[in-house]
Amino acid sequence: MTLPRTGIVYNPSKIAREELADAWDSASGGASAEWFETTPEDPGQGPARAALEAGCEVVVAAGGDGTVRAVAETIAGTGAALGIVPQGTGNLLARNLDVPLGNPKTALRKIAEGTARAIDIGWVELDGGDPKAFVVMVGFGLDAEMLAATDDDLKTKAGWLAYVAAMGQALSASELVSATVTVDDREPKDVQAHTLLVGNCGTLQGGVTLFPDAELDDGSLDVLVVSAEGPVQWMETLRAAVWDNGIMRLFDREKTATSVEAARHGQVERIRVELPEPRAFEIDGEEVGDVTTFTARVDPGALRVY
Repeated sequence: MTLPRTGIVYNPSKIAREELADAWDSASGGASAEWFETTPEDPGQGPARAALEAGCEVVVAAGGDGTVRAVAETIAGTGAALGIVPQGTGNLLARNLDVPLGNPKTALRKIAEGTARAIDIGWVELDGGDPKAFVVMVGFGLDAEMLAATDDDLKTKAGWLAYVAAMGQALSASELVSATVTVDDREPKDVQAHTLLVGNCGTLQGGVTLFPDAELDDGSLDVLVVSAEGPVQWMETLRAAVWDNGIMRLFDREKTATSVEAARHGQVERIRVELPEPRAFEIDGEEVGDVTTFTARVDPGALRVY
């Protein structure tokens, strides 16, 4: 088996190089690989650039969602392909690509024996800063507040259950704000929401589908605006998420996302959101601080993945 030149970017706090090397040797039939280690100061962009400079045509991200995002950001548009060995808490892109979880050798075999495909990638500018890539979703509200409230030590010990412990604090911290939203080339509109998420793909932990219409290669981003308040609206929102956009879609794949008054779905190529005050913001499951303005856009087919 002849494989493209492969670089493996790995987070040593998530998986030891020795374990990964044994898994790669078994999955690839003994093919050689270049090795690049992340650091707390550089979660993957630098190592991924080094892999490209070394001539690697495949760059494997072995770590959590932060490592995957950093590598994807660096290699998007270069023609190199991304492989994933999921070793994090969420493993969100891996879930949407059906990458095997919890088994590095199986994940690496998918790369060694598979064929890369082109998917979209998103770019977001925060308060006028440099664009940052995202492969899953960005936004403010419950999700970002929950991430900001999550105890890192508990996350290490309990995994995604640590997010559940932070949900109560996130609910109390989220309140409706009047955001000015501009979609594509349309006129700006004022929107009341406590949560606004922009997604490239739809499945989260536990099989929850947040963006039912999302496809990784459809050339668009999906938007969810949530304004639920009180038990009645939250029950309506939950019913739409679990029943209309969850169970019923198992029987009707052509069904489009169901929106209710307190939870509205849409699809865009570009969206700009202006907030009256800074709010906690997240990129691919990582809290990145408070922002007042952000612009997200899709880059169709810019990332090759296994």
